[in-house]
Amino acid sequence: MRSKNKPDGQESRPFVATAGRAQAAPGGEGAGAGQELTLRPPRHPVDRRAVRWWTSQAVVIMAPPVLVLALLGLLIPPARFWLLLPALVIAVPGVVYALVMPRWRFRVHRWETTDDAVYAASGWIWQKWRVAPMSRIQTVDTVRGPLQQIFGLAGVTVTTASAAGAIKINGLDHALAADLVERLTARTRHTPGDAT
Repeated sequence: MRSKNKPDGQESRPFVATAGRAQAAPGGEGAGAGQELTLRPPRHPVDRRAVRWWTSQAVVIMAPPVLVLALLGLLIPPARFWLLLPALVIAVPGVVYALVMPRWRFRVHRWETTDDAVYAASGWIWQKWRVAPMSRIQTVDTVRGPLQQIFGLAGVTVTTASAAGAIKINGLDHALAADLVERLTARTRHTPGDAT
């Protein structure tokens, strides 16, 4: 199976995952006999509301120290410069981060499930592609934090028998996430393998 184009349009050499580890496929050929899975970009983007969710997370992290420093700077005139300067130093990169990071992550984050595996791409500066064969999946869970609930989103955590840890698909519509968990649970129940 040949790899599909990368999200940026460049052709990529496929990787083959065997027993949970990815290896370069010889000659660019992919899976065979149902035991090897091609590591490739997943097809489905996360929900568009994830951009607002990630932006809100960035603001929640950045705003409190900036507001506290600015308020103290206004209330304590002799220390105004020494309080407003760090507020500005935190605010400027924080605003850039809140504007750039969510849109960049939206372009990178992708997911897909097939009869054989779960595929996920995540990150923004450090990007990661993961594939988990159905036979290696141990548990499938839904995660909904307070901000995710406000935006009607959820995350799916696929725990595998791998030292690399769980695969996390964040920024899905909560109904889609619940359906995905149900489908993956049913599919892994009928997939031969010991998940170890």
